[in-house]
Amino acid sequence: MREAVISLEGITKTYVNGKLVVPVLHGIDLNIYEGEFTSIMGPSGSGKSTFMNILGCLDRPTSGSYKLDGEEVATLSDDELAFVRNKRIGFVFQSFNLLPKLTAQENVALPMVYAGIAKKERSERAAQLLDSLGLGERLDHLPAELSGGQRQRVAIARALANDPSIIMADEPTGNLDSKSSIDVMDIFTNLYKEGRTIILVTHEPDIATYASRNIVLRDGNIVEDKVNPNMAGLTRKGGAAHV
Repeated sequence: MREAVISLEGITKTYVNGKLVVPVLHGIDLNIYEGEFTSIMGPSGSGKSTFMNILGCLDRPTSGSYKLDGEEVATLSDDELAFVRNKRIGFVFQSFNLLPKLTAQENVALPMVYAGIAKKERSERAAQLLDSLGLGERLDHLPAELSGGQRQRVAIARALANDPSIIMADEPTGNLDSKSSIDVMDIFTNLYKEGRTIILVTHEPDIATYASRNIVLRDGNIVEDKVNPNMAGLTRKGGAAHV
């Protein structure tokens, strides 16, 4: 039986601004299992960004239970949440979020600094990750010297730096042209084949087709949750898929 790496029960999120109370998520129950590639879609205002922030331990729910690898994280302190994020979750964002004055290699090594990894080891691992993504000759390039697709590959390498159990991607192709989008999604597909758990927010139906499971949010509720038969079952535990 597969293990749920994420287990949500009754998750709500309400924002309060003075007398204005805005409920965004309404009692969400969801299990995401090890090795799944899950897409989250929904129209503007559906709550998918809020939902992603909670899944990524960037925000807390107003109520409900969130267990990550069996550990309750909904009530953790800010420092504890930061530790969870750094060790267990790798993030990829639409805007890349690379530091402009650091090289590609230095950007990828940064999460390992916070994890307490020695300089030589983090430098070698960053170079290895970038080389595996076709950027072995771009280690010393600044983000401004890279194309959009190359910057996103640096961001993916950074997300993998601490070998997290979960990769979360928020509109990772939103700022890319069609070819770069395909290249990036091919990388995610290979990571999925290796057995990584991937959660991806997108508004593009063609991007969602890469996922093994498709979830649709509307008005703060899950209104659709289905398996993509073309992608489900591709994962290969311990596989040697190359990116």
